[in-house]
Amino acid sequence: MSAKRTERLLSLVMLLLSTQRGYSKEELFQKIELYGGAPTPAAREKLFDRDKAMLREQGIPVQSFSDDPAFDHDNSIRRYRIDAAEYRLPAVTFTAEESAALTLAAGMWDVATLDSAAARALRKLQGRGAARDDDAAILVEPRIRTNEPHWDEVWRATTSRRPITFGYRAASTGREEQRQLQPWGMGSRYGHWYVVGRDLDRGEERYFRLSRITSAPVLLEGSFDVPDGFTMLSSLASLDRAHEPFAAVVAVQPDTCHLLRTRRGAQSDAAGDGWDLLRFPYGDTGGTAADIAAFGPRARVIAPPELVAMTKELLTRAAATQDGPLPEVEFTTSARRSARPKTSADAHLRRLLDLVPYLLDHPGADLDETAAHFGVTRTHLAADLELLFVSGPRYYPDGLIEVSLDEDRIFLSNADNLAEPLRLNLDEACTLIVGLDTLRRLPGQDPDSAAATAHAKLTQAAGDAGRVGSAIAATLTEETVGSTLETIQEALRSRVRLELTYLVDTRDEVTERTVEPIRAFSRHDSWYLEAWCTSARSVRNFRLDRMQAVRLTADPVDTAREPEADGDDVLFRPTPGDELVTLLLHPPARWVAEHYAAERTQDLPDGRLAAEIRVATTGWIPGLISRLGGDAAVAGPEALRHECSVWLAAALAKRS
Repeated sequence: MSAKRTERLLSLVMLLLSTQRGYSKEELFQKIELYGGAPTPAAREKLFDRDKAMLREQGIPVQSFSDDPAFDHDNSIRRYRIDAAEYRLPAVTFTAEESAALTLAAGMWDVATLDSAAARALRKLQGRGAARDDDAAILVEPRIRTNEPHWDEVWRATTSRRPITFGYRAASTGREEQRQLQPWGMGSRYGHWYVVGRDLDRGEERYFRLSRITSAPVLLEGSFDVPDGFTMLSSLASLDRAHEPFAAVVAVQPDTCHLLRTRRGAQSDAAGDGWDLLRFPYGDTGGTAADIAAFGPRARVIAPPELVAMTKELLTRAAATQDGPLPEVEFTTSARRSARPKTSADAHLRRLLDLVPYLLDHPGADLDETAAHFGVTRTHLAADLELLFVSGPRYYPDGLIEVSLDEDRIFLSNADNLAEPLRLNLDEACTLIVGLDTLRRLPGQDPDSAAATAHAKLTQAAGDAGRVGSAIAATLTEETVGSTLETIQEALRSRVRLELTYLVDTRDEVTERTVEPIRAFSRHDSWYLEAWCTSARSVRNFRLDRMQAVRLTADPVDTAREPEADGDDVLFRPTPGDELVTLLLHPPARWVAEHYAAERTQDLPDGRLAAEIRVATTGWIPGLISRLGGDAAVAGPEALRHECSVWLAAALAKRS
């Protein structure tokens, strides 16, 4: 059924591109025989209306008009066409540096649908002259995290300008209320995604954090206009965390809890009873309580009462989960194998509309190389070619596309109307524009960088679709790591060593390191330096927000060794002495499996995910369980399971 619908849609696009005068519905029904499969005339009309709507959603400009203005509202005599000039991606050229920036921007999204949209956009631009250089060195690699609750629904509402309603728990009161919003824009800052717009109940502009949305957003009828001059980037800049409203007082054991000691504005005094007293400002009670809970019996909150209660609640829930009955786990699947999802008709159509101009630009393209270029199997590509061969108006002279294979070489003809790449749709334009905008605003970037010039060219070429670029924004660096990232970029450009004063969070220890930088990259809202550590004599990843000091040296890196960047998403690499730990993760903690590169995973009947991870040392695991506040537990090995229970009991005893 999906293949038939794809064939019908492709035939419709071919016909509507072939005419200036347009076709009436009856003419289209006669020329595209697949419309004859509808059981009734009314069903056929609905089928055609759905097809039109789907094409328009994909950015294909289906126009409807009447030859006689006096009957402009009479649907029975309306005609339809696709304006070729509006359909085609405008000619735009990019330098080699700009092409590299485009490639980097396309790889920044961690949500599958947008990652695919960015890849499609990049293929189209490569068809317009953007260079492809798979060997280009990437020294700074940002990544935009999009795994917050209901991210997809808010994205769709924002980009399509549709009002939404959702349940929301306010941070100030803790009460849950139903809200109605015109989403003007959405953006990421301080590790959280926000949506901003007009609150229809209060009649004013409001911010909402996605992690506090308690029910799936529902689209409402109608649309809205975004106020002139609104940009999400300006809105994000107004979220200033400098004036955090609360003050924490925490007792910590000497020479421990370095993560708390190094918080912005932290002051420490000896309490005289074998504890140190820390005072620091904070804004997020839940996040701060989790940071404190992670230190278990080494830290206890003195004030304010809300923070005391939240920290105790996290530890109590963690202990209840850890000490509760835990199911037996039998792994049957690997975490790194996933089935290829089925392709929808609209996604299939997009691929075919990209495939035709590619094959016309590359006559005699190799079958396997083409399949790899489009990220499909050889079998899928063969099916695509067969579908192209039968698509078009069958009773129209020269209406069908000609496809031939000669020893795995593909030749295509009679497809001139589809020879130009399709204009970028909203998702495709937005992914690259937002990616380039994020890249050009990183600390240490030249205002006239290749990312900046590519951003300007692409925004203009995208036309109306480019407007959403101002509605989506991501700020990936704050003042705490901005200057550190600039220093690291200077070391990467100059090819010199760095000296680090570095907090090893898993050991709660401050160390001195000399490293040879390879690249900087962001994952899960944190920035990392991949570098050769001279003391460990191996490649390590260092979090920038754990660097207490970063110093450039005059010592060049060892060019004879030239360590290579892995260029992958793996933050933790296995070593021969690693231990295997099995964790049970409730849905809010499923990110742990990905973050720590789980070897195996298994969905359990109670809704939890069992994840087997490799760790160099288990000393930090009790802290992780404490931080997650009941959303995770250790199932094995048994000694570590017992250690976590003892750790949590000791932490709660300090608060009794």
